[in-house]
Amino acid sequence: MNAPAALYESSLSSLKLRARGKVRDIYDIDDKHMLIVTTDRLSAFDVILPDPIPGKGRVLTRVSNFWFAKLSHILPNHLADIPLEQVIADPAERAQIEGRAVVVKKMKPLPVEAIVRGYLIGSGWKDYQKTCAVCGIRLPEGLKQAQQLPEAIFTPSTKAGVHEHDENISFEKTVELMGQDLAEQVRDASLRLYTEAAAYAKERGIIIADTKFEFGLDENGVLHLIDEALTPDSSRFWPADEYQVGISPPSFDKQYVRDYLETLDWDKTAPGPSLPAEVAEFCAAKYREAEARLTQG
Repeated sequence: MNAPAALYESSLSSLKLRARGKVRDIYDIDDKHMLIVTTDRLSAFDVILPDPIPGKGRVLTRVSNFWFAKLSHILPNHLADIPLEQVIADPAERAQIEGRAVVVKKMKPLPVEAIVRGYLIGSGWKDYQKTCAVCGIRLPEGLKQAQQLPEAIFTPSTKAGVHEHDENISFEKTVELMGQDLAEQVRDASLRLYTEAAAYAKERGIIIADTKFEFGLDENGVLHLIDEALTPDSSRFWPADEYQVGISPPSFDKQYVRDYLETLDWDKTAPGPSLPAEVAEFCAAKYREAEARLTQG
């Protein structure tokens, strides 16, 4: 049986396209619902690459749905209990997006990305080397690269558009943007979601070094988890059996592609370079392995 074709961009004639993000295509259904299609596009260094990662969108959808269900006791999420066939009647059109589309409730998205860091890596490690702090949060001296932090920290950022870079902001700035009560609610929910998910993942051989959440409010002002949750796209996943302090560990996410791109003579602006087929397939296999470890057994 042949694997389904990779999907770089969806094309649905029965619904109105609302937006195309770095990875997701969003369609309007009615006043209260949207269809989110997770494509196989990959963005690296905030540039959408020209080649899809086969099957990636389906993996991200299944992993997100798994976490939405598992963590629903902490916070409700945006998933609507409406089957795809009720929204897309044409079987041919439905086949294009089967397994990678979800019907969601429309929410008012909050203006920040909620980032939680449990380990000292990436921009946090660079920040720490210069200032002994991450996003303004003071940390103990003498920590090493990839070391687990004494406790997870909340380091929000602004939301950037396509081809733009997110900007780290302080908690005080978050309060300015959304008010004290909501900022505290987002921070507390983010830390709880991360802590519970990280403990579960570690039992299955995956360290979640950091992750990004997005939140929205329903018409009654109730906070919901939206977009995606704890996927290899929105998180840094490390194999626990290969983890060691002092080096940047191998990962289950798109770090492999980033590392490949770093070897090229490319200035990290659009258009991005094409990926060799073996790089795309290796990345796809890493996504599939992360899903299997988290969701099976």
